[in-house]
Amino acid sequence: MARQPNSALPADLAARLEPGSLARALQPRMAALTDEYNAPIALANAARNLPFLSAGRSIAELRGASLGKSNRAIVIAAGPSMHRVNPFPALRNAAFDGAVIATDSAILRCLRNGIVPDLVVTLDPHDSSIVRWFGDPALDAGALEDDYFRRQDMDDLFHDELRTNRELLDLLARHGPAMRIALSTSAGERVVRRVIECGMQIYWFNPMIDDPDLPDSRSRRLFESNRLPLINCGGNVGTACWMIADAVLGRRDVAVTGMDFSYYADTPYLNTQYYRQALELVGEDNLDALYVRIFNPHVGQWFYTDPAYLWFRTAFLELAADADCATYNCTGGGILFGEPVIVATIEDFIARSQH
Repeated sequence: MARQPNSALPADLAARLEPGSLARALQPRMAALTDEYNAPIALANAARNLPFLSAGRSIAELRGASLGKSNRAIVIAAGPSMHRVNPFPALRNAAFDGAVIATDSAILRCLRNGIVPDLVVTLDPHDSSIVRWFGDPALDAGALEDDYFRRQDMDDLFHDELRTNRELLDLLARHGPAMRIALSTSAGERVVRRVIECGMQIYWFNPMIDDPDLPDSRSRRLFESNRLPLINCGGNVGTACWMIADAVLGRRDVAVTGMDFSYYADTPYLNTQYYRQALELVGEDNLDALYVRIFNPHVGQWFYTDPAYLWFRTAFLELAADADCATYNCTGGGILFGEPVIVATIEDFIARSQH
């Protein structure tokens, strides 16, 4: 998931400090803010990655591929529900026969639980963060001043960052060659080199940055530079996984897990992904204005979300409405509900998909 820009609070929003007011007011600007922060580095990375393209093939070669034995797929993301609503026992016990697609941030959880994904997806252009999901051979104690990983609401995965990093290096040394990865051309050089080092089977794609039909479209120029398919990723790697399951693999039924787009009500702001950026934007006294509370009637719980995740949720629901697949949310929490998403337990989805 891309880190959002450290923008100064817009003057016309400064007076709107009711709870959730800034998060809602920022929604029309999220596309532009994210583009401003991510697009330049994504395009620079894509140009830098041109020499690496020969290390893989086009994601077009996965179109209709027989990953798994059925016409189903499960996306495993890494939201905070993953250590409260654990999908792995159900996946193992039922011997799920569809494709398992994992975000880069979910690699460790999958391999720890004996699940080798059929496909991993990585998208984010910010090298120093994302390489950690693959194990960083250069990581040492001196590189841990940034508390981005330690303070996340991700159970104990990164509380001991050096131990976790050693575990990832070992797991990917053993399982990397058996894993496929949908690798965005926007990925940073350290991530690309690490993926190649792991021996993963690479399938390249371009992230859709803007409408390719627009005059002077950057997406169209990106396509013309490498002739790789453009994929609308909805701004985040979890949605990219789901989109690949639908538009590339052509799966009829796609479930998502760990796709919270939010935090549990008892999560301190400190443990949210964009906490440091939120402090810079509004200061400690106005943090409530950046978070929206949403009640999930399917689980009877309150959750809260920030401007980025609220925008991701809206984009996902719009994409799902146009998709060919049926979408099941088996997260067991979070805010991803509403037409056309079908809320189900992971056990119910697997039982349905096995018949």
